[in-house]
Amino acid sequence: MRSGRRLAAALAALLTYLAAAVSGAVGAPPAAAASLVQVTNFGYNPTNLLMYEYVPASVQAHPPILLALHNCTGSGPSFYSGTEFASQADKYGFIVIYPSVTRSYDCWDVSSASSLTHNGTNDPAGLISMIQYIEQHNNGDSSRVYVTGASSGGMATNVMLGDYPDVFKAGAAFMGVPFGCFATSDGSQWNSACAQGQITKTPQQWGDLVRAAYPGYTGPRPRMELWHGTADTTLSYVNFGEEIKQWTNVAGVSQTPTTTSYPQSGWTHTTYADTSGVTQVDAYSIANTGHVLPQPGMAAAAVHFFGLDQSGGGGDTTPPSVPANLAVSGVTSSSASLSWSASTDNVGVAGYRVFRNGVQVGTAAGTTFTDSGLAPATQYTYKVAAYDAAGNVSAQSAAVTATTSPGTGGGGGCTAAYAVTSQWNNGFTANVVVTDNGTTPSTGWKVSWTWGGTQQITNVWNGVLAGNGPGVVITNAGYNGSIAPGGNTSFGFQGTYSGTNTSPTLSCTLS
Repeated sequence: MRSGRRLAAALAALLTYLAAAVSGAVGAPPAAAASLVQVTNFGYNPTNLLMYEYVPASVQAHPPILLALHNCTGSGPSFYSGTEFASQADKYGFIVIYPSVTRSYDCWDVSSASSLTHNGTNDPAGLISMIQYIEQHNNGDSSRVYVTGASSGGMATNVMLGDYPDVFKAGAAFMGVPFGCFATSDGSQWNSACAQGQITKTPQQWGDLVRAAYPGYTGPRPRMELWHGTADTTLSYVNFGEEIKQWTNVAGVSQTPTTTSYPQSGWTHTTYADTSGVTQVDAYSIANTGHVLPQPGMAAAAVHFFGLDQSGGGGDTTPPSVPANLAVSGVTSSSASLSWSASTDNVGVAGYRVFRNGVQVGTAAGTTFTDSGLAPATQYTYKVAAYDAAGNVSAQSAAVTATTSPGTGGGGGCTAAYAVTSQWNNGFTANVVVTDNGTTPSTGWKVSWTWGGTQQITNVWNGVLAGNGPGVVITNAGYNGSIAPGGNTSFGFQGTYSGTNTSPTLSCTLS
């Protein structure tokens, strides 16, 4: 294969070096009991992909299938040796497919029209053939098929879930971009605007791109896990927020996190669950980290999200007890404060979800919560549910009502609700939801506030930063100024801080 062997060896060495540099001299994954085997003549393969399969010695009788997609300049064998998915397969008995691109630049096609279409004639078609081969020759379980990948492979993970929602149960994209973001019309494979975070869309626009890939499909959509480093300069961290917007819209869940936790130093983990408590979108923001994922431990987290680590003996499936004694402890013209008695759990309660009028509006680590950005002189109904670290959710509590006092609310007929979505040593990201409380559609909006500390905004999406200092002013982008009565839109930003990152009080006006 010409210089392919030398390139694969060099890439394997580079991946090992990067993992060691980031994690502190972490060695290569433990030697597996089985070996990587190349498969030929696996079916329809329009772009001449290579297929490698990893079948662990302890493979299940009807095993799940994981498709693992390499980065640009990588290969299936290098992704096998440089990640921990094979060792996870050894533990839990699923089969891993490690494909390789053979074109000169070694990237997956995520930009051509045929790669962004169900039953197209590009890379996705060959990848589906590999999955079908495992189902036919290894008794693979067609109801438990998953995909993961890094960089170009992370982009391709987005593409595979968009093209084939009828094949995949879930995916985990490391350092990817939204489905359709890399699309080009001139035959080029690299989209600099997307890579640099210059392409932003509304959740509906992103979701429509996914739905257009398979017109007429009405079945269930795959769940998605997303990973990105905040210091990524190859594929901008902005793409992480855009992916969240896309896949929450596809899943039909709120962009407001259901839970926020910090499982390791520098990791911010947010979940986005449906009304049944099932996490549809799972997101990990990794502080001060560049284009070097996945790192040790991340494959295990992805396998847990897929549910593949439950095959060997269960796991925690017991939800916490229902929160009791929910009460309104105070109201203003724009906020309501709640308190309740702590729930109990067989392992431990991780936090609480707070629902306003049937829609989740936030989470709390303790037994109090203040809901802000409310309209004056308005009655709201609240319930609370507890959740544990395994994702089990209790039934919702008995309801209480709160009526805000008369006042001017957010001013100008709108309110703006602020939430920190990710936070690390001296940086953070936040999301602001702007709601039209009037009776006519808006033509534009403006949100302003004054920081109480040293916060500074570094970049904004879905809005225009008009003032940045102690006093901040953000106005609508060209595409999201019109809000229907009772409707909302959102914008987000990344910022820095030192000391305490206190949430500001927002002012909102419509035009």
